[in-house]
Amino acid sequence: MNRFEYCQARLLESESFVAKDRNIKLYDGDEKTNFEDGEVVLTSHRLLWGRNGEISRGGSCLAMKLKYVLSIDEEEASSMLFGRKKRIILRLSDVASDKMPGPMDHSCSSFVKISGRNGVDPAFVQALHTTVAARVWVVSDDSAQAQVSQSDTSAAGTSGDPSRRQLRIGIVGIERHLAEKQKQTDANINLAFKDLGKLMAMAKDMVAITNVVSTKIRERQGEISEDETVRFKSYLLSLGIDDPVTRDGTRSNSEYFLKLSRQLCEMLLDPIIQAGGMMSLADVYCRVNRARGLELLSPEDLLEACRLFAGPIKLREFPSGAMVLQLESHDDVLVSQRTLELVEQNVSMSPDELARLECISLLLARERLLTAESFGQLCRDESIEGIRFYTNRFI
Repeated sequence: MNRFEYCQARLLESESFVAKDRNIKLYDGDEKTNFEDGEVVLTSHRLLWGRNGEISRGGSCLAMKLKYVLSIDEEEASSMLFGRKKRIILRLSDVASDKMPGPMDHSCSSFVKISGRNGVDPAFVQALHTTVAARVWVVSDDSAQAQVSQSDTSAAGTSGDPSRRQLRIGIVGIERHLAEKQKQTDANINLAFKDLGKLMAMAKDMVAITNVVSTKIRERQGEISEDETVRFKSYLLSLGIDDPVTRDGTRSNSEYFLKLSRQLCEMLLDPIIQAGGMMSLADVYCRVNRARGLELLSPEDLLEACRLFAGPIKLREFPSGAMVLQLESHDDVLVSQRTLELVEQNVSMSPDELARLECISLLLARERLLTAESFGQLCRDESIEGIRFYTNRFI
């Protein structure tokens, strides 16, 4: 805390506002202080702390120059009221000889902590990292030194010493780095699109050949054995191309959706069985369009076709609005029992943990946990870190 000094809440010349957060308290190392429930303001040069409303009115506050900050760390803390939260740790350099008076003249700690009721706003933390890395105050000092050096050189009538040239760091260096990175990204994108163009050209030829062969199979059914037909179609299906149903190949919308529904049911049956009896509509959309090659389906056409499923797959919509395809034989009770067993083995479980454990999408994992909750097998705990499910011990 001995790096902080008293000042008025006003921006200095060449200083700009960056971010702020409320209900913040300061620590001197690991020790609590009386500076609690205040407002912290981050500028391009300093970190300001004041009582709520004082900074906005231009009143007195505490200020610490960002040049003291060597590194920024985080630690996790717990609270009976607000659960887990994070504190920000600022590792500091030695006190400068020209520091103005502040709340402490001496401190045994070489770091300070910033904490809040619910932790520190992640946006503020990100802004703090970016501002400290930019080191705008160094750029300002370099500019001032460069002007002095130029004046001295002009007065002496000599050319500038190369050793006195200042390195371009801070925001200027960051902008240059970002520009170079963007240039490299653009080059990579252009190369990728060239490769994609070649792939599309090859795919068109492959689709054309496949359509010709499929037509010959239909026309010459008697000249090709049944085993050869089945084998050839399996090859096409493994490549993701199996004469997909299109609007151009049907006489009406109703015929198109009916044929599309039958084809999708045949195509998705095995993958849904392998996925445990249920697959999100988003995963279905990606899988179907990947298999159809260039004959892509719109989300609307896919949804309409799925609504016409007559078995063994059906479209299901959860109370949350999530839509999935599931087997008619799918049993929510058995799946919920399996989910309960996993939660009991792990004490508690979040949707993303269940998704990784069962190799399913995050959406399906969440719906499985909510379904088990609706059966009274689980209960939830919601906090700032998300939602977790525990076995229901109230029943």
